[in-house]
Parts: sequence; structure tokens; C-alpha cells
Amino acid sequence: MTRRRFIADTWSPTTATLTGDQAIHLARVLRAEPGQIYDVVAGGFLHRAEITTVSPTEVHFTLHEELESDSALPLHLLLAVFKFDHMEWAIEKATELGVERITPILARRTEKHLAQASAKRAERWRRIALEASKQSRRTTIPEIADPIALKPALEQEQSPIRILLSETEQATPLAEALRQDQPTTSNHQPTTALAIGPEGGWTQDEMALFTQHQWQPVTLGPRILRAETAAIAAIAIAASILQPN
Repeated sequence: MTRRRFIADTWSPTTATLTGDQAIHLARVLRAEPGQIYDVVAGGFLHRAEITTVSPTEVHFTLHEELESDSALPLHLLLAVFKFDHMEWAIEKATELGVERITPILARRTEKHLAQASAKRAERWRRIALEASKQSRRTTIPEIADPIALKPALEQEQSPIRILLSETEQATPLAEALRQDQPTTSNHQPTTALAIGPEGGWTQDEMALFTQHQWQPVTLGPRILRAETAAIAAIAIAASILQPN
């Protein structure tokens, strides 16, 4: 039987603690008791952990042996901000699929009221990523950055492989571009940055910025997809090529 997995709120080399909703669920719903064994992620590492003390608001563990776990997909998703309910769905599914980082982008065609409200949504997006990480039994939680305008985001990007989904590109499929960019002499998988635009796509000025910063435009095929559909399709394709062994 698969043990339940939790992500520690605080930890040391030998102990971990759950607080807040996780502790309430474990203490009140699951009726946790000292001596019970669970899987606990602490500091990015998965451990077999034994409950030592339980209170209504905190559950304390002793960490035992480290367990084998999967690595995050080496993918940085730059996701233009769009309708919040669709955006939340995309963040949830991107987390389940294993992305390492997500940066919300304030694009020219991001609706003004969404751009203005996006900063206040960042914490909600992080909570969604946390819950999706627990649900999908991830060892790591993707970093969700604060929303940022496109120009500074491109200036800060350090990923050596930079892929842009573009509705105007018809020749180079995403899978082909990713395979061409994979290292042939190193076991280290470099991070790939993948940019997905808002409803209506990137403007010409934004496309020029991507070109200036050496992003490669690619296509997902002949159909025009909603932003959240394009995000999930692109991540699934990328996972088949970039997934760590």
C-alpha cells in the first residue's frame, strides 16, 4: 500500500513539522498518532518519517532513511497572464507534469484588469502549486515567481535553451527543436525556457524582443490552441524529451 505523502513546513536534518491545513488534516481527519509512518518531503528530499508528537495544529516527525524520488522536469515556463480561472488550471496541470519553475508574464495583450490584479494572485498560485505537488506526489514544489513584464523577464533569463511558441511559425515543430538542442556529450540536462503567449498571441514588438534575446520560435501544429491547452500540450511534448532518467 502506498504511504501518504506530506511536504514539511519546517525541518532540520533529522526532524520535520507540519503546520496549518496539513497538520489539521493529519491530526483531525486521519487521526494521526505517535509511531505512525508517512512519507515526508523535507528540503527537497523524500524521507520515511515517524510521527513523534501530535497536536491540533502541529505534527512532528523524526526523519529516517532518504527514499528514491523523481527529479523536476528541467523546464522554466514563462506563461503570459490570461483569465485567472484558466491560468490556475494551467498552473495546476503544469505542476502535475513536473515543471521546475513558472514565471507569469505581463504581455501587451494581457487584459489590463488581469495585469493589475495579478500581483495579488501570486500567493494563490503558489498554494495551487503546493496542493498539486502533494496530489501528484512530487518531491519538489515549482517556484512561482511574481508577475513580471516581458522585457525584464527576457533580460534575466539564464536558460541556455529558449523556445518560443509562435502562431506565425509553421516550419519547426517543438519536438524537433528540443531534440536538436539536447547536449550530446554531457549527462547534465540543461534547463529549457518555454514561453507561451496570451490569448491573441504575442505582438510584433514582443516577437522582436524574443528574437533579440535569441529565442527559437516553434509550432505545435496547424491548429490555434487556447493558452492553457498550448501550455499543457507543450509541457507533455517537452517531458517526453527532457524527463530526467
